[in-house]
Amino acid sequence: MSINPIPVIAIDGPSASGKGTVAQLVAEKLGYHYLDSGALYRIIALAAFEQNVDWQAEQAIATLIPQLNIKFEHGEIYLNDSNVSEKIRTEQMGQGASKVAAHPLVRLALVDLQHSFRKAPGLVADGRDMATVIFPDAKTKIFLTASAEVRAERRYKQLINKGLEADYQAILKDLQDRDARDSQRSVAPLQQAHDASLLETSQLNIEEAVNSALQAIPANLQ
Repeated sequence: MSINPIPVIAIDGPSASGKGTVAQLVAEKLGYHYLDSGALYRIIALAAFEQNVDWQAEQAIATLIPQLNIKFEHGEIYLNDSNVSEKIRTEQMGQGASKVAAHPLVRLALVDLQHSFRKAPGLVADGRDMATVIFPDAKTKIFLTASAEVRAERRYKQLINKGLEADYQAILKDLQDRDARDSQRSVAPLQQAHDASLLETSQLNIEEAVNSALQAIPANLQ
């Protein structure tokens, strides 16, 4: 089995932990490519929703995936040439993403797609199973987390700042339910890789979290 020389920095963590923002900024600082694996599941949830495919219909969703044309370009996300950057970020699609991600056939169908993002000079990938399943040979593994209460408050403020209605208690319960679903699923559950560094961000702002993540990355990869 050949070893892929292109380095991967895998950042995993629960929903609303800030891992996406941190991973994207780390990728920019290093000049690496970026993979938001969570967006892939949101895209699948949206595609299923728009084609009236139930999120519990595992086989139907897995069959749908090869037909989709997904692109990440200049910070925007495209599905079949349509910009879906805003559509996939709703709370509804977040819930859908967690549900479709629990299906083994769906996760299997997305493995090759995620591997295709591994290009020189390197890749920063964030998600829930980047370090444990998709890129177990990642040069650096980080498990980024924060308390459910802090994550709910961040999500609440994010929605309010966008002019959207938000209920803190409802958001907190949704995050707790999502955490339980993600950590208890039978395939690729959310968990810290045994060789991953733990980064707790409850008391950190984004700049501090990014700096902490960079400190965990070996100098020869920067």
